Amino acid sequence: MQRAAAWKDDVWGFEEGDEIAPGRYAVRLLGGGRRYEAYLAWDDVLHALVVVKAIRPGQVGSSRTLTGMAGEAEALGSLAHPSIVRCFDAVLEGPRPHLVLELLDGPRLSTLERRYGIVVEQLLPLALQLCSALHYMAARGYTHLDVKPRNIIMSSTPKLIDLSVARRFEDARRTPEPIGTDAYMAPEQCDPARFGEIEPRTDVWGLGVTLYEALARRRPFPDGARASETPSERFPQLVRDPEPLPRKIPPPVAEVVGACLHDHPRERPAAAEVAERLEPLVAGLPMPRIGRFRPGATPARPPAPPR
Repeated sequence: MQRAAAWKDDVWGFEEGDEIAPGRYAVRLLGGGRRYEAYLAWDDVLHALVVVKAIRPGQVGSSRTLTGMAGEAEALGSLAHPSIVRCFDAVLEGPRPHLVLELLDGPRLSTLERRYGIVVEQLLPLALQLCSALHYMAARGYTHLDVKPRNIIMSSTPKLIDLSVARRFEDARRTPEPIGTDAYMAPEQCDPARFGEIEPRTDVWGLGVTLYEALARRRPFPDGARASETPSERFPQLVRDPEPLPRKIPPPVAEVVGACLHDHPRERPAAAEVAERLEPLVAGLPMPRIGRFRPGATPARPPAPPR
């Protein structure tokens, strides 16, 4: 608790109109984590509202935090996808290192889950879009390593955010310690002896936990002992099978989610394979289809105007 209180006091304290950097002015604080603060800000050059993700004052001298932001800037600079947040600028030197990110209009998936719950008709089209983003990242040589409801913004096009721990695969396999969020980490992220197994389907595990949580309103594994140095105590996913999904979940959906949660990455479907299994389920939903228009398909015609 004392450590948490310490970083919550480590703030820039920008008020509306304060200059964060030349030509960038704070509007209001959006939130933050242990190493960063996020501000809604106005950018004079873009002539638009943006999100400024700034390293906290006490972390500016931390080489680890600076390296993490540099890695996020590199990843975002290499990726351009409709379902991945965009980065417009990265200032990695000077008194206030920060990223300038796209402003997304919408709540986090975690907020929607907590307040209202998510129904299958909402979740399956979202899952298709996440599969698209993860397939693209893998094709570009990156793994996100922190796919979870809090890192999904439900804007008009849902977006995957926070690439602060994203890595190229070869770098991820050389990591000296587990990286990610404990409850959403694949087994090969949790155990140093298995780091060499990290590959594109590592993120499919995070997708599986995310879908499971949305469907069941709980996670598939009990919370581990966060302070434990023993991997099996900290990460129950190393030694336990996931709890069954509620019986009300349609079996084809439950089967896809279960496939994402196989212990060994080689036994999980790739993101594109998950999408292939979901597409007929999305097509059968009692709602207009949200997805790809296939060549040769006949688009629905609007109704004729009344006479």
